[in-house]
Amino acid sequence: MDFDRQIEDVGNILALEHVNLTLPDQSLGTLFYVNIMGFTRDPYIDFGPFNVWINLGNQQFHLPRGEPQVLRGKVGIRVPSLASLQKRLESAGKRLKETLFSYEISEQQITVTCPWGNTLHCFESQAKMQLGIAYVELNVNYQHISGIGRFYQQIMGAPVNTQENYCEVAIGREQILRFKASDEVKPYDGHHIAIYLANFSSPYNALLERGLIIEESDQHQYRFTQIVDPDTGEKLFELEHEVRSLNHPMFSRHLVNRNADQTFFTYTQGKDAYYPA
Repeated sequence: MDFDRQIEDVGNILALEHVNLTLPDQSLGTLFYVNIMGFTRDPYIDFGPFNVWINLGNQQFHLPRGEPQVLRGKVGIRVPSLASLQKRLESAGKRLKETLFSYEISEQQITVTCPWGNTLHCFESQAKMQLGIAYVELNVNYQHISGIGRFYQQIMGAPVNTQENYCEVAIGREQILRFKASDEVKPYDGHHIAIYLANFSSPYNALLERGLIIEESDQHQYRFTQIVDPDTGEKLFELEHEVRSLNHPMFSRHLVNRNADQTFFTYTQGKDAYYPA
C-alpha cells in the first residue's frame, strides 16, 4: 500500500494548552463556562477568588480577575454534544440578560458569545479530540498574513499553510492557530495563549536575537508578544505567548473533566466523569 507519510509529521509546537482572558466577575464567569458551556473548574490549581482555571478536555481557559479582555477573533471548541449544549444555553436564565451573552444555532455548529464578548465557535467532531480547544482564530491585516506565516515557520519551527486570506499554524495532532484577514483589527488588550515546544531553545535564541523576549519566567518558560516578519523585522501582530518546554511541571498534566449531562434530576451512578466516546 502507498501511504502519505507527511500527514504524520508533527511540528515543533506540540500543544496549545490554554487561552488566558481576564474578567471582572468570576462567579458570572463560572456560571457561563461551567454551568452553561459544560466545562469543568479545575479542582486543584488556582481555586481561590483571584483566578479560575476551566478544564475542557486537555486544554483550559485561565480567567484571572481584571478588566475584561476580548480575543480578537474566536476560539474553536469541540464539544461531545451540540444538543446538550443547546439545552444548557436555552436555560441560561436571567443572570446573563444584562451582559453580552448570546448564541446562534446553525445546522452543525453553535456560536456562543460570552458575557464580555468573546466568541466560542462550538461543533461536534469525529476526531480523537471530542472535547477541547481545536483552534484559536485571530483577525489580522491582510498584508501581514504571509509574514506571520514566515514567523511561525522560520522562528517557531511549525508547519504553516499560507493561503491568500489566511494562514494556519499546525499544532500537535489536532490543533490550529489561524490568522485570518479582516477589515477590523481591534487594539490588543493583553490576552495570551500558552504553548509547549519540543525544541525550546532555538526559537528562544531567535527571539532573543531580535529583542522580543519580554519575560524570563524560569528555566522551563519564557514569554514574547510581538510577531514580526523574520525577513524584514516589521512588527505584524501582538499576541502574548507563554512558551513552555516539555520539562515544565504542567506538561501533560491530567485534567479532570466532568460529564456535563449529569444533573440532580437525571443522575446515573458511575457516570460523573467525562470519558470520550
